[in-house]
Amino acid sequence: MSPFKEDGLVWMNGQFVPWKEAKIHIASHVIHYGSSIFEGFRAYDTPKGTAIFRLHAHIRRLYNSCKIYRMEIPLTEEQFIQAVIETVRVNNMKACYIRPIVYRGYSALGVDPFPNPVDCAILVWNWGKYLGEEALEKGVDVCVSSWWRMAPNTFPALAKSGANYMNSQLIKMEALVDGYSEGIALNIRGHISEGSGENIFLVMNGKVYTPPLSSSVLPGITRDSVITLLKEMNIPVIEETIPREMLYIADEVFFTGSAAEITPIRSIDRIIIGAGKPGPVVKRLQKEFFAYINGEREDKYGWLTYI
Repeated sequence: MSPFKEDGLVWMNGQFVPWKEAKIHIASHVIHYGSSIFEGFRAYDTPKGTAIFRLHAHIRRLYNSCKIYRMEIPLTEEQFIQAVIETVRVNNMKACYIRPIVYRGYSALGVDPFPNPVDCAILVWNWGKYLGEEALEKGVDVCVSSWWRMAPNTFPALAKSGANYMNSQLIKMEALVDGYSEGIALNIRGHISEGSGENIFLVMNGKVYTPPLSSSVLPGITRDSVITLLKEMNIPVIEETIPREMLYIADEVFFTGSAAEITPIRSIDRIIIGAGKPGPVVKRLQKEFFAYINGEREDKYGWLTYI
């Protein structure tokens, strides 16, 4: 069943078009060669109104990703930010998932992308809990994937590009077919990288560990937010190379991401993690995180953009 209501408006190259008319040509470069850059983040319904979480950071990453792929967005960052705000506003959504995308459009086909225009679009829709309605409360069962994350100097892991997510699809499909909710990828050296669409954290002996960006990790905005909150909670955060076996003996393991938010992991490869349920660190972290995004505490870091 489609999650889309299909009665909203999509922002495309500066204009709003009806959802069902938001189309591109079959010969567009992006369809044939995966030449797209995108973002994903949420707007939340708070007591002070609709608030977009870390809008500026997401658009900054979008522009950084495009720079890596030599895609020049025909808008300033501030113009793009305003376009996101207007898209949420015209669709009258109190809470939603937001997907800006920049892609090589229709002109010519061939590996050389330069002849094609750089087009932009923004769409919003209601998207529930990414890994299931009970995931945040009870945790999820995951596996270590047989598919590795891309090697350095092949695909740029710091860019959030559509092409990179073909790798993510392989990880996700393998996990689902084998009866898991999600997969964890290793890097080419066999160390922990991330989930198919989430960053990962481990809790051991009162400290929190997460792989460094050099482990083929996307620089997640929620990842950065969680690190900030953990430091605020006086919990040491260590970014270092993490061996696979550390997953199994950790006290707690959890995913972070704009879609997944903060999702506990209760088992990996059918090995129970900790007590097999969300532990004290992730529960406290969830409490602080959701209080922040729901506007229940001071926005001391300027993470909320109210509509």
